[in-house]
Amino acid sequence: MSDSPVELPSRLAVLPFRNKVLLPGAIVRIRCTNPSSVKLVEQELWQKEEKGLIGVLPVRDSEATAVGSLLSPGVGSDSGEGGSKVGGSAVESSKQDTKNGKEPIHWHSKGVAARALHLSRGVEKPSGRVTYIVVLEGLCRFSVQELSARGPYHVARVSRLDMTKTELEQAEQDPDLIALSRQFKATAMELISVLEQKQKTVGRTKVLLDTVPVYRLADIFVASFEISFEEQLSMLDSVHLKVRLSKATELVDRHLQSILVAEKITQKVEGQLSKSQKEFLLRQQMRAIKEELGDNDDDEDDVAALERKMQNAGMPANIWKHAQREMRRLRKMQPQQPGYSSSRAYLELLADLPWQKVSEERELDLRVAKESLDQDHYGLTKVKQRIIEYLAVRKLKPDARGPVLCFVGPPGVGKTSLASSIAKALNRKFIRISLGGVKDEADIRGHRRTYIGSMPGRLIDGLKRVSVSNPVMLLDEIDKTGSDVRGDPASALLEVLDPEQNKAFNDHYLNVPFDLSKVIFVATANRMQPIPPPLLDRMEIIELPGYTPEEKLKIAMKHLIPRVLEQHGLSTTNLQIPEVLHSWSFCCYLS
Repeated sequence: MSDSPVELPSRLAVLPFRNKVLLPGAIVRIRCTNPSSVKLVEQELWQKEEKGLIGVLPVRDSEATAVGSLLSPGVGSDSGEGGSKVGGSAVESSKQDTKNGKEPIHWHSKGVAARALHLSRGVEKPSGRVTYIVVLEGLCRFSVQELSARGPYHVARVSRLDMTKTELEQAEQDPDLIALSRQFKATAMELISVLEQKQKTVGRTKVLLDTVPVYRLADIFVASFEISFEEQLSMLDSVHLKVRLSKATELVDRHLQSILVAEKITQKVEGQLSKSQKEFLLRQQMRAIKEELGDNDDDEDDVAALERKMQNAGMPANIWKHAQREMRRLRKMQPQQPGYSSSRAYLELLADLPWQKVSEERELDLRVAKESLDQDHYGLTKVKQRIIEYLAVRKLKPDARGPVLCFVGPPGVGKTSLASSIAKALNRKFIRISLGGVKDEADIRGHRRTYIGSMPGRLIDGLKRVSVSNPVMLLDEIDKTGSDVRGDPASALLEVLDPEQNKAFNDHYLNVPFDLSKVIFVATANRMQPIPPPLLDRMEIIELPGYTPEEKLKIAMKHLIPRVLEQHGLSTTNLQIPEVLHSWSFCCYLS
């Protein structure tokens, strides 16, 4: 590191340094991939035998809050025509960048002249894009008087800000500056003493305290640890030596205190760390090392993606607060910890449930609905008439709390297909929940999350699969439920089918209320006797009688045989079966 005065040219090619600051005396490694930065390095450094100086100017993202003065480059020639002069106030952004559709660049009005210590050139595969890695050493501060474009990169007319050698010699006699220098060195030495206990690589830093001038030490020490971008800019803007030393002393002392506090906390909990906690600590350190080395990829974090999905789920406010608490708990856990997978599965369920999503009902045409019922079902005149009446009420009052229809009849008479026809007429999604053989109340209400392998009940799981909150839900074989020591599913269904209670249905796994009032429930049963009387009171029973032999023959001729022919790639032109043969086959089958 040379302390001899730097001859600063009047113009410097400017390399942007996004959201970071290079200070005099500091050394940084920059990877240049932007076409304008690559062109600058190529023309100003790579192709020249005697490499001159370049300017490094901090630039900020457009959404960041401005600290210090900003400037906006114009688009002038190499001589500076059309360039942007720096005034006392900040200019918001580059008009040329905005005109070209790019993000406006917010240049800082002060920068650092730097020289290249090392250059390496690379080619990315398979794109063939040229990149450069530049190791730069900051030399002195400068102020930008004018900034203009030279081809793909910018050139600045600059003036030196650092003090000359004569001015420094005079300033060193100032008693206030001498006191500030001693205070800074004492704080820096205290920091080095703390770091010596942790690492053995601070010997060179200790030597710097005795050999490097104090005006350089301030910048070097501040650049050696992590501070915010605003604090880096504040340090760069500290042109006056007294201000710079005061600022550096404050930052070094703050860094020292943070190390001491962290060390104190570590000593308290070190003896109490379990195996999983130690693993968590090591993983956190590994993640920090990878970030420092630039070895982390830009893949979307799974937990962040889940949180965004939850934000878009449209949960009610009280449920969203509950989900946020669970998300904070998940973020504190490692994937290997017990309970991580169950907590994540619970949050995924909350994100997947259709809190606000509904199927839009089309204009209900009763004539079309009747034709559809007649086409899909033979006979059943009274049953179809009751369904048309049900649909007519829905047409007059879409938000009416209609009765729960329960189709009772022997197997094969079309109970399930009638429920599907109701969904088709209303343009709603249809889902079937099989209740045959269900004896555990948890199949309806879900298992509590304290149990291993817990899961939501069949109703909540069905709504998750259908992805809307207003489907037509068929409770199939409602008479086949039983009861034992694990509870009575029929009793749980009382809450589900009661319009006064199902507005806040509480699934034990979900543990938050879910509105089932938009769901149209339809049930089927083979017999009424096994259904408990309280559950029967919740439903309107529609009995479907069995078909007569004549009706079965008509169904076979109109529906079954054409369907079988279609399944085998045939049509009535390929195969014709006389009606007499139909009757004979039918009689033989039934005999």
